[in-house]
Amino acid sequence: MARPGELWAELPAEQRIFCSVLLFSWAVYLWEAFLAHRQRRVYRTTTHVPRELGQIMDSETFEKSRLYQLDKSTFSFWSGLYSEVEGTMILLCGGIPFLWNLSGQISGRAGFGPEYEIVQSLVFLLLATLFSAVTGLPWSLYNTFVIEEKHGFNQQTLGFFFKDAIKKFIVTQCILLPVTSLLLYIIKIGGDYFFIYAWLFTLVVSLVLVTIYADYIAPLFDKFIPLPEGELKQQIETMAKSIDFPLTKVYVVEGSKRSSHSNAYFYGFFKNKRIVLFDTLLEDYSALNKEPAEGEDGENEDTKSKTKNKKQGCKNEEVLAVLGHELGHWKLGHTVKNIIISQMNSFLCFFLFAVLIGRKELFAAFGFYDTQPTLIGLMIIFQFIFSPYNEVLSFCLTVLSRRFEFQADAFAKELGKAKDLYSALIKLNKDNLGFPVSDWIFSMWHYSHPPLLERLQALKDAKQE
Repeated sequence: MARPGELWAELPAEQRIFCSVLLFSWAVYLWEAFLAHRQRRVYRTTTHVPRELGQIMDSETFEKSRLYQLDKSTFSFWSGLYSEVEGTMILLCGGIPFLWNLSGQISGRAGFGPEYEIVQSLVFLLLATLFSAVTGLPWSLYNTFVIEEKHGFNQQTLGFFFKDAIKKFIVTQCILLPVTSLLLYIIKIGGDYFFIYAWLFTLVVSLVLVTIYADYIAPLFDKFIPLPEGELKQQIETMAKSIDFPLTKVYVVEGSKRSSHSNAYFYGFFKNKRIVLFDTLLEDYSALNKEPAEGEDGENEDTKSKTKNKKQGCKNEEVLAVLGHELGHWKLGHTVKNIIISQMNSFLCFFLFAVLIGRKELFAAFGFYDTQPTLIGLMIIFQFIFSPYNEVLSFCLTVLSRRFEFQADAFAKELGKAKDLYSALIKLNKDNLGFPVSDWIFSMWHYSHPPLLERLQALKDAKQE
């Protein structure tokens, strides 16, 4: 009787590739499911506020956050299982070559024959993203109007949700299709060194998108207004100047019309930096803290407002502390380091793609025996063949991100913001119903930010001083 190793060696190369991809995909899923199970056990069993959290979180908020995270984790389990089964069925049933052939038929009816591979690739991409959007829609609806609604975060109406989803799909296609067509063209005409030109092209595209996102793309979905003149704006400008941050504008985005979660970020290159604050971060500006005017029911056709017993957001001093942390990322070079790491990874991937693209067995493994379309090659190599490398890289970047977060907190401490950052982190955790207790393996694998208690402990000494 042949041994399993001998049977495996006797399989054709394309079958070994296909089976390896499928087995690794399920191995990753089972590992993620195992970690999620450990974390759900923490949510179920930690029903009382731990002693070390007694002065940070009241029992009511603790219970709300526990139930919210438990619901999210359960939802994530079922949506993840569906996604894995769907992906497996697509591979086993030949969904990728079927969609490619369908794309060829559609482009052929429009007068574009097989020689117009880029046109067929764009039709394939459009159909694939449409399929993904349709199959993901029920899960998105459930997450928004059941889970987020149940726990008081959703501010959208059904009409707003669908308008937003359609707008996102259209904007995505307006960016994705032209960029993909140019990338495929560069690969086609680039010769032996096409991977260098393709990498440079994606570098330019990423920098352009980062530059224009907040000015031209994000305003299509949310309203951006300049932060009004006043004490907060003056304090932000003073702090930026003290660390030589080239601030040009400060915006407030009306994030409260879709969710009560809060955020803040900065963007821009060189001497043109801008700060964006979500209105839900600002106690004095959040629409969720304002009472509806007399005669109004607090709801319009797009959004709805929920009355809260407690104010949401941070005071000005706490907002400054949060910004001190964010600006620490800039001052310490974290943004530049992340860009460098990303581009080094991108170059390596394009180089390996150039090495592997000629291997016909890679295409045959996924049902492409007679043709080797460039777009399909990109999908196979970047999504499937590189998946083990991508998992390792993702974990390493998570570890690095946590290190950067501690460094940014330390920078805020040096600005004298330790006390205010301490209270801001507690408030933001409460506002977003973050659960402060986590399984150590789950935390190590998933958390790009350190757990709340670890960040507070690092700030505690400076706060007491």
